[in-house]
Amino acid sequence: MNATELRASLGLAGIYALRMLGMFLILPVFAIYAEKLQGADNHTLIGIALGSYGLTQALLQLPLGMLSDRIGRKKVIYGGLLLFAIGSFVAAGAHDIATLTLGRIIQGAGAISAAITALLADLTREENRTKAMAMIGMSIGTTFAASLVLGPLLAKYIGVNGIFALTGFLSLAALIGVWLIIPNPAQSRFHSDAEANTKRLPAVLKNSQLLRLNYGIFALHAAQMAMFVTIPFALIKTGHLDKSQHWEVYLPVTVIGFILMVPAIIYGEKKARLKQVFVGAIALMTMAQLGMALALDSFWLIVAWLSLYFIAFNILEATLPSLISKIAPADAKGTAIGVYNTSQSFGLFLGAAAGGWLYTHYGPAGVFGFTTLLMLSWLIWSLGMQPPKAVRSVMFHIGESWRGDAEALSRELAGVAGVHEASVLLADRVAYLKVSQQQWDETEVRRLIDATF
Repeated sequence: MNATELRASLGLAGIYALRMLGMFLILPVFAIYAEKLQGADNHTLIGIALGSYGLTQALLQLPLGMLSDRIGRKKVIYGGLLLFAIGSFVAAGAHDIATLTLGRIIQGAGAISAAITALLADLTREENRTKAMAMIGMSIGTTFAASLVLGPLLAKYIGVNGIFALTGFLSLAALIGVWLIIPNPAQSRFHSDAEANTKRLPAVLKNSQLLRLNYGIFALHAAQMAMFVTIPFALIKTGHLDKSQHWEVYLPVTVIGFILMVPAIIYGEKKARLKQVFVGAIALMTMAQLGMALALDSFWLIVAWLSLYFIAFNILEATLPSLISKIAPADAKGTAIGVYNTSQSFGLFLGAAAGGWLYTHYGPAGVFGFTTLLMLSWLIWSLGMQPPKAVRSVMFHIGESWRGDAEALSRELAGVAGVHEASVLLADRVAYLKVSQQQWDETEVRRLIDATF
C-alpha cells in the first residue's frame, strides 16, 4: 500500500469503527433501559425499538450506495453520519418508547456502509483492496467486543441516554474525520468487486449456495438481537451481578470466543476443510441456543451458554464473508456482498421484534426456542452446501486501449491450468480470476494479459 491508500484504509476503518461503536454500545443495556420508558408496557415494543435501526438500514443501504455513484461518495457519507447523529440525539432525549423508536429509525437511515466501501474502492488499487477491507472488518470485530464491556460501564456513569448522546458526538467526530483525514478520490467509478450491480442481482439471488449464506447471516443476527432482548434480564434475575457489572460476563466470554476462533479458521483454510469448520460452528451455535432455551436460571449456566455462543459466533462471523468471496461469481462479488449485508440488517430487525414479542407471550424459553429453530434450520440447510473450492481471487489490469473480445479472453483465461473462473470487464479495464490456492499457471495468464497492452 502507498501512503494515500494506507491513510484512506486506516481512516475509513476508524470512521467505520466510531459509527459502529455508537450502534454496539447500547446492545447489552438497551432492553433494561427501554423497559422503564413511558409506553414500554411489553417487550414487543422494546424489541421493535431495538431492531428498527436494522429495518431502515436494510431498505436504504444499497440505494444510498448507488446514489453515491451519482452525487459523490462523501456527500452520501456526510448525510448519513448527520442522520445518525440526529437519530442519536433524538433517542438521547426520549422519554417514551415511541420517541426512542423514532430515534432508532433515523439512526438506521444513515446507512453509509455501501458508500464507505465504494469510497475505499476509489482510493485503493484492486490488488490492495482486500487488505483495506480486512482493516474495516477487524475494526468492526474489535468494536463489537469492546462495546459489550464498555456499554454496561458507561450506562452506570452517564446512563443509556448519555450513551446515545455520546453516539451522536462520535458520529459528528466521524464526519469531521471524513472531511479532514480522508483524501478526495481523483476519480469515482463503479467497482464490481466492491459495489452492487442491479444487472447482476438475478444471478446472485438465484445462486443456491449464496442463498444458504444469506439465510445464515440473517439467522445469525436475528438470534443475536433476540438474545439481547432477553439475556440482560436473565442475568439480573440470577441476582449474581448488578446490571452495571454485566461486563464481567461479556469480557471473558468474548475473549474466549476470539482465542478459539483463530485456530479454527486457520485449520479450515489451511486444510481445505472450511465447510466442516463452518457446519461445526452452526451445530455449536444450535447447542448454545438450545441450552439457553432449557436452562437460564443459573448464573454459571448462562456463562457456559454464552461461552459456546461467542465461540460459534466469532467463527461464523469470520467464515461467512470468506465463503461469500469464494462462491460469488468473479464479476459480481460486490453485488453478493451487498445482498449479504442487506440480509444481515433484516435479521437485526426481525430478530429483535420477534424476540420481544416471544418474550412478552412465552418468556425466555419461547425466545430461545425460536432461535434454536432458526439455527437448526440453518444447520440442516448448510449440510447440503458444496464444499468451497480452495481458491483465491486475483486481479489483472488490461490495456487501456485494448478493444478486443472480452468474452473470448475470459474463456481463454478460464482454460489456463489452475484457473477456476475468469471475467474480463472492459468498463473497469480489469480481469477478475479465481485461481487454485495450491498451483496455477501464472506465466500463461500473464502472457494473455500482456497481449492486451
